[in-house]
Amino acid sequence: MNLNNLKSSNPAMAKMDQQAVSLGPVDEFIVDDSQRMTVNGTINKTGILLMIVLAVGAWAWQTMLNDPGLGRTLMLTGMFGGIVVGLVVAFKPNFAPVGSMIYAGLQGLFVGALSAMFEARYPGLVMQAVGLTMAVMFSMLFCYRTGLIKVTETFKKVIVFATLGIAVFYLISLVASFGFGAQISYFQTENASLFSIGMSVVICAVAALNLVLDFDFIERGSESNMPKHFEWYGAFGLMVTIVWLYIELLRLLAKLRE
Repeated sequence: MNLNNLKSSNPAMAKMDQQAVSLGPVDEFIVDDSQRMTVNGTINKTGILLMIVLAVGAWAWQTMLNDPGLGRTLMLTGMFGGIVVGLVVAFKPNFAPVGSMIYAGLQGLFVGALSAMFEARYPGLVMQAVGLTMAVMFSMLFCYRTGLIKVTETFKKVIVFATLGIAVFYLISLVASFGFGAQISYFQTENASLFSIGMSVVICAVAALNLVLDFDFIERGSESNMPKHFEWYGAFGLMVTIVWLYIELLRLLAKLRE
């Protein structure tokens, strides 16, 4: 297997606007912070999930360096397992407290092994991608909090349809690659054409704007006194977007080095 066969893993790929995905009834009388969703609680749980990704990812990275065959197996396990678990969590919020941690572990396998492969080929690339991911995340948070980006219904629809379009593209590419052995030029890091780089920039931009939808969901969920388990659901959605953005930035930076 080489880098050209790898696809982004963002199984949730659905908007966090719950007008499209029913989250079930919310107890309007839940007012105690120990029983309801809060922004701080969601942030703490996001931190837990990211720590799981980092811890498992570090192990997967080392495994890839010491035993590439096992590393590739872990990477595929993380990618396909993450897709399955991610979809379950996305449509079953009650499963989020457990499912989000399982998902984080699987993503750690995928991201850690994938990052080791990129780093071996492009030294220093991983730290650049990590730094850029954090910079984009905080920039989007700043834009959201200051009102530079307003989450209107039109904004939601545009980002959701763009995200779904990218998801379909990923799915078709995945089937073509693993089912028929076809190579999609976009996923080839050697493809440094302006069109390929432009596609990467657009996908990174859509991923970044999905962060705004995640922030909006978390804030609205807290204001609506949603049950406590939605903290895990909000953290899961945010982490999915962060991992997706990181992988796309990794690919974009690799193309720019060619």
